[in-house]
Amino acid sequence: MQRRRALLILTFLAIMPFAWAENTHSNSSYVVYVGTYTGPESKGIYALRFDPASGKSTPLGLMAETTNPSFLAIDRNQRYLYAVNEVTDYKGEKSGGVRSFAIDRKTGKLTFLNEVSSRGADPCHITLDHTGKYVLVANYTGGSVATFPVLPDGRLGEAAAVVQHSGHGANAERQEGPHAHEIQLTPDNRFAIAADLGLDELVVYRFDSANGALAANDPPFAKVDPGAGPRHFLFHPNGKFVFALNEMGGSVTTFSFDARAGGLRKLQTVSSMPTDFKGKNESAEIVADASGKFLYASNRGPDDIAVFAIDSEKGTLRLVEHVSTKGKAPRNFAIDPTGKYLFAANQESNNIVVFRIDPKTGRLTDTGHVLNVPSPVSVVFLSTE
Repeated sequence: MQRRRALLILTFLAIMPFAWAENTHSNSSYVVYVGTYTGPESKGIYALRFDPASGKSTPLGLMAETTNPSFLAIDRNQRYLYAVNEVTDYKGEKSGGVRSFAIDRKTGKLTFLNEVSSRGADPCHITLDHTGKYVLVANYTGGSVATFPVLPDGRLGEAAAVVQHSGHGANAERQEGPHAHEIQLTPDNRFAIAADLGLDELVVYRFDSANGALAANDPPFAKVDPGAGPRHFLFHPNGKFVFALNEMGGSVTTFSFDARAGGLRKLQTVSSMPTDFKGKNESAEIVADASGKFLYASNRGPDDIAVFAIDSEKGTLRLVEHVSTKGKAPRNFAIDPTGKYLFAANQESNNIVVFRIDPKTGRLTDTGHVLNVPSPVSVVFLSTE
């Protein structure tokens, strides 16, 4: 009996490491959702499962058939996914749409819940406030921003607030009117900031998380250089600085941020472009790593990502390198939940190229993993159970 018990214990100890490794492997994988522009090849939102331990991916296919889901957002509890429909005609209205989906955490499957008008043409960015009670949308062609209540079952209510921007910028062709390109909440959720490419402004609103209202702040905006065209921006993890990527100017502008008053003060503007590039460019996405040491910006022209080191005390940037995205038109990219990988979505190459991030230098190394997705635009991650 004792020999048998000892044999069982030894057998258990022998297989336990393998069982533990298998369980850890399973828990460490996550789902990558990809928003696209639909057309002959793309039908909507796609997904794949990625294992950061091995760097291998498994295609999951089309998760939701929907028109031009060009930007996606997942709530903090990872129960719901929200997507814009970047169109100019929503049920006869000069507007786009916003859709909500329930997420199956085990499979990544999406179940459609409802849709509402975005209250402006061509919505191109979507986010949630930090309470998870409101979805905020930027309408590019409509030149407006809007907030939508999140109902208890994850569905969206009709708009709680809509603010129409007005004016124009220095470039008569691209800045003939307002073009809201992104809206984000400040770390304390008290202010919402919208990047308006058409006005060369970061527009600041006081945000009421109780009712979703937006009210003009004082000061109401901060300017970038004339004709620069701010597209996307982010807050430094310490909350003291804002970095805005200028699509038309091919540059990054740093602002100091006054959290009490919601004010932005310009500190620095640096080029995001290689010095030897002479062609047409439209810069696209800007992301920082979780440590706040490094900043990344994509350029659709040289088709690369500029890597910068951040001085977290001054908010200034120093160029580290330019890295080819191994594809055409890197519109969006994102750093994965582990912080080890950067997924670069090459819209016109129909693929996502995975890079490894050096945590000490911020430099990117091509892993050789290429994920085939038609017309990828937006990348978001779901940690699965």
